[in-house]
Amino acid sequence: MKNIYSFKLKYGLLAFAILLLTACGKEFLEEEVRTETSPTNFFNNDAEGELAVNGVYQLLHDNNLYRQRGLDDYYTHGADVVGPSRNVNGTIHNYLIAEGVADGNGPWTQLYRIVNNATEFLENIDGNEKIDTRDRYVGELLFLRALAYYHLTNLWGDVPYYRDVIPAIERSNLGRFDKDVIRTDMKTDLERAVTLLPAELYSGSDSGRATKWAALALKAKFHLFDKEWQDCKDACDEILDFSPHQLVQDLDDLFAPRNEFNIESIWEVDFVSLQGGPLNTTRTDDYNPRIRDEPARRNNDTIIDGNTVTRVDYFQTEVLQAANEDMTGYGWSVPLPEIARRENWQTGDLRYDASIVTKYKGWELSFPYYKKNWNLDQAESLRGDHPENFIVFRLADIYLMAAEAENELNGPTNAYDYVNKVRERAFEPDQPWSGLTQDSFREAMYDERKFELCAEGHRRMDLIRWGILLDVVKTVEHRSFNNPAANIQAHHVLLPIPQQQLELNPNLLESDPTNNNYR
Repeated sequence: MKNIYSFKLKYGLLAFAILLLTACGKEFLEEEVRTETSPTNFFNNDAEGELAVNGVYQLLHDNNLYRQRGLDDYYTHGADVVGPSRNVNGTIHNYLIAEGVADGNGPWTQLYRIVNNATEFLENIDGNEKIDTRDRYVGELLFLRALAYYHLTNLWGDVPYYRDVIPAIERSNLGRFDKDVIRTDMKTDLERAVTLLPAELYSGSDSGRATKWAALALKAKFHLFDKEWQDCKDACDEILDFSPHQLVQDLDDLFAPRNEFNIESIWEVDFVSLQGGPLNTTRTDDYNPRIRDEPARRNNDTIIDGNTVTRVDYFQTEVLQAANEDMTGYGWSVPLPEIARRENWQTGDLRYDASIVTKYKGWELSFPYYKKNWNLDQAESLRGDHPENFIVFRLADIYLMAAEAENELNGPTNAYDYVNKVRERAFEPDQPWSGLTQDSFREAMYDERKFELCAEGHRRMDLIRWGILLDVVKTVEHRSFNNPAANIQAHHVLLPIPQQQLELNPNLLESDPTNNNYR
């Protein structure tokens, strides 16, 4: 199931060496590097080219991106689907972000490592006749760099930009570039990546690599966020009409931990347990319950088969551990109260039970949880050592993006076919859309994307691009220890350039002394 790591385990030496070459900041510039892997003595064959590309994939596994809560903090929290179960992560959820306070310095640094390495490797692989598989490697590197700039421009807007190899001292003094220029270039890069990447789905040891369909999905996202509706729809239609991807008909299968790389999944960040280090994920721990919270009324006694037992003792030993399960997570990334209530979902929506759990094996829980993101298995998914992949793009999202783009272009008449394909799976009996105006279709999509994609890393950016983040955060129900509605302001649609980066490079304030209005 995790064969990709049969070669990803070889990342380490190269990734470490190249990071020496591409590290950011004045501290690096002051170091004397005595030994390093240099492009002049590398990139001599396919094996070395693959090792370089694998090293960039590995950077996605950092805690600040997909491995822990790095991107989750800014894509999932602070909206209307996920919140903390107790008074933690309040700085982000309550919009108390400032320069030097939850300003995203970790994700910023890691994303630029991807940009640095991908750019360096493209310089040495593109056109290199010593590497037979160079076209595929170039396509992957273009995709990975575009993904990094996608996140950078989503979170900070205008950011430092380069796509050619430049000296470290020059990189460390770059100012901010217009995000529209950056995103236009990334769309062009992705057009090229689409022509270089394979259309066939990977299997075995190559599972987890980007295909042309992953590049098209990312390109569609860029167009969606930039309201380039025809380009968005064209990219989506190419995936829907020509890719081998299909919707998984059983929603429980869609999110089953043992069903990774299923036919609906377009691209996942692959993790593996029992290997240690950055190859596993700890993100699952945020969504897994902690036994100190569960079940409801955990310290009360109850009668089971005529015997008086403490609820938590019986639940843990006789219910969970008897099935080789346990609740060993942190248990704090949980559904907000409104989305956790079944009555707030449309009658017959099967996605509720596939996404939300409020009872487990007949036992009422103290908190609701995202079933789609948890794994209680104590054989292969232990605390701090989980194998669950992060699904970045899947086909249902493509259908919904196509529906939204078609509605914006021509109204709902032909948009129904796209959204109803997703709803056909979601409802029993089927409840297709019809009879909507362009405006009512647009507004209905606000909820449709929420229920289909909740807790998958799309919601906050959706609310931002629709221009309704502030209204939603101010009106959705939060738990008593949180009050983001009192703090959120218009400028919170972006993060401030991190304080540490400003200290290293004052030029970052030249084009915007207000730092995204945080000053």
